Amino acid sequence: MDAPLYLGPRVEPPLAALLADRSFLHSLVDALGSPLNVLLPGAVAENAARFRGVYGRHHLTGRVYFAHKANRSSALLRRLAVEDPATVGVDVASVEELKHALGCGFTGDRIMATGPKDATFLWLAARVGATVNLNSPGELERLSGLVRTHGLGRVAVLVRLSGFEYASGREGGGTRQLSRRSRFGTPVRDTEALLSALERHMETVEFIGAAYHLDTTGVEEKARALEQCVLFMDECRARGLTPRVLDIGGGFGVGYVAEAEEWEQWTTALVEAVLGVRPPLTWRGHAYGLRNEGGTVRGAAALYPAYRPTAGPGYLDELLSLPAPVLGRPPATLLLEHLHDLYIEPGRSLVDQCGLSLARVLDVRSVDAESGHYLVHLAMNAGDMSLEEHGVLVDPVLLPRAEAEAGDGKPVGVYLAGNLCLEADLITRRLVFLPRLPRAGELLAFVNTAGYAMDFHAHRAQRQPVARAVAVERRGTSWNWCLDEDYWPITSLGEQPDEV
Repeated sequence: MDAPLYLGPRVEPPLAALLADRSFLHSLVDALGSPLNVLLPGAVAENAARFRGVYGRHHLTGRVYFAHKANRSSALLRRLAVEDPATVGVDVASVEELKHALGCGFTGDRIMATGPKDATFLWLAARVGATVNLNSPGELERLSGLVRTHGLGRVAVLVRLSGFEYASGREGGGTRQLSRRSRFGTPVRDTEALLSALERHMETVEFIGAAYHLDTTGVEEKARALEQCVLFMDECRARGLTPRVLDIGGGFGVGYVAEAEEWEQWTTALVEAVLGVRPPLTWRGHAYGLRNEGGTVRGAAALYPAYRPTAGPGYLDELLSLPAPVLGRPPATLLLEHLHDLYIEPGRSLVDQCGLSLARVLDVRSVDAESGHYLVHLAMNAGDMSLEEHGVLVDPVLLPRAEAEAGDGKPVGVYLAGNLCLEADLITRRLVFLPRLPRAGELLAFVNTAGYAMDFHAHRAQRQPVARAVAVERRGTSWNWCLDEDYWPITSLGEQPDEV
């Protein structure tokens, strides 16, 4: 049998201290059932402060908007609501998210409405004074009509752009290429109709700036888009418009795996398994988008880069420091020179290290005698913990109930299956190596699931319970907890809870 392959999770304080308190986590699951999501509201405030620290290093002003779609939690939103109103807001992508943000303490002027918008969403956003991030001239027309019909005040709007062009050769020459395609936003080359509409509707909307969101990890591509947005806003000023904000979206990333070597070893082994030079690493030979064509690996692995040495605030710092290709100055300098505010919309990276998902082991059985692998059924399904659905591969942590049980046994390869009567309900399609064979009643902890993995795909199929969520805070040597919906950050306004 080949040596075990690991993808150990990156765990930092205070999440590390929470994970180490096995008796506390077991008591939560005993009381509230499996699956269970555990959240650290204090950590999201710390992450917001780190992003603001990048602004400070570059002498920039603006606001960090939490992309609400990353997590449904009330506790996280309420904790952010007590942060500095001038620097922290929330990005909502539906009318229900907008209502939730208002109910959690955000005022309308700290809310940005993004994504596809029906009339109800547009009306409520306009009614409460939210900023509307427009995807098209048609959306602008509908918003303007609602403002006129209902006698509302002028609405602050950003225009989302896409289809950025850049030269692949040196010094601006070479072949012209387009940035990654997006179904959101107006292509840069088609903005004339949008600008004309903005001029026509100046009595109903206040055009405050441009926005973009690129579905890529490439920092150079984002820097090119930022520069083109600055040039676009220069054109707007020449037409008498007064934009002052540039919103560069999110996509700053998270490092899930702690060690680069483990990530490199696993991805190399996946290629070898696809080529057939080593045993499969996955259930029924699943290859994550790769295929073997005559001894050559084809396709692209649908995997998130789980080891990322630079992510979150560090990624933003790198982006702002990278020289722009045409104007030759770093984006931070361009923003300062033009007196533009910077808006960002982090989701995953703002809730980095903010929570974990717990599942109780239901049953353990051998897959077959030859492989030595096991199938572990959990009281959880793939919708409750969807890291793999987002292409994120990282090992869970086995949580024995007693200290004496922690070190016995030897590493064993397991597949993790869910609680639905579906062959496809797999928590992990890959073989996961645990320090020993788990036992029924023990817990597996999936670390760093607050960004998209906790509840983005959660459902009640087969009437299985959706994971409850609890918020926890460290007080001295113990943890205080409450249901997510019962958390209010009153202590953040007075006595500050102790952090680990």
